Amino acid sequence: MKQFLLVFLGGGIGSGLRYLISKALNPYLSSFFIGTFGVNILGCLLIGIVLGISAKEDFLTNNQLLFITVGFCGGFTTFSSFALEEYGMLREGQLMSFAIYTISSIVVGILAVVFGLWLSRVL
Repeated sequence: MKQFLLVFLGGGIGSGLRYLISKALNPYLSSFFIGTFGVNILGCLLIGIVLGISAKEDFLTNNQLLFITVGFCGGFTTFSSFALEEYGMLREGQLMSFAIYTISSIVVGILAVVFGLWLSRVL
């Protein structure tokens, strides 16, 4: 039950922060959801750093890792919003924006995890 509550709390905090960032940044570019893209990439970077440092230093407990990775990062990043935005682009015929957003989200997200893991090794 304790682990469930940690994930629940972390997810709530992450979701609330994602909402505020997306609400603030998404209106700036009409053909690219910069807020959603930003939180997804930041979440990928954060999970890479946290897991990398934790593996190297072994200073986080399993409960702390659960709170940060599954809870906070899981709530902060969002595949469902990404998919809904993608659907909207397809529906409106914005094929180039769709392709750029899809490819950049996946590639940059993976690179952010890798960069976070690398960064955790050099810190």
